[in-house]
Amino acid sequence: MWAPYRRALAVLLDLYQKLREAGVHLQIIDLGGGLGVDYNGDHPDSPKQLARVLVPELQGTQLTLILEPGRSIVAQAGILVTRVIYRKPAGQKHFVIVDAAMNDLARPALYDAYHEIIPVRKRTGKRVVADVVGPVCESGDYLARKRSMVLPEQEDLLAVLTAGAYGFSMSSQYNSRPRLPEVLVSGSKFQVIRRRENYQDLVRGESLPADIRKS
Repeated sequence: MWAPYRRALAVLLDLYQKLREAGVHLQIIDLGGGLGVDYNGDHPDSPKQLARVLVPELQGTQLTLILEPGRSIVAQAGILVTRVIYRKPAGQKHFVIVDAAMNDLARPALYDAYHEIIPVRKRTGKRVVADVVGPVCESGDYLARKRSMVLPEQEDLLAVLTAGAYGFSMSSQYNSRPRLPEVLVSGSKFQVIRRRENYQDLVRGESLPADIRKS
């Protein structure tokens, strides 16, 4: 797990020493990010475990080490809440069609990323294997495939977890779908920190040729 970090640090420390010999004295080195996220029971190692690996290598250098663990911090701080539009049986297969789509959370469509999906309000009943898909007419418009779940009812809310990193930042207005609002929740309080887009947001920036406007 930590071998790439060790190799990267070794390269940087070699460069640090050569620069010192040339009269250039660095104060900071940045080893970047890449810490894992627990998307599906992965149980990645912690920043403390990484520190135990790196700090001994820096003894005596007087360097300040910078790490960028952004994704590992914010990924699980965000969820995508979506509403079930309808259910579609197809033989032995079940489709749960929701109002969120690939434009809202692109990671599953782009590289089959796993995001756990749970009901906002739990239901009891028989579990089935279902695909959770969006309303855009694209074969890649899905949030999850072959998931075991209690089949939700129409209008039920589902929470797509670990959407805090590369969620909204990768979203788009594809298929003329306005982007979602962002809501900050703290305890029992919440606040809209980015409003829902509307039609005017979709066409803002577009213009017609002068002769068409005059007509």
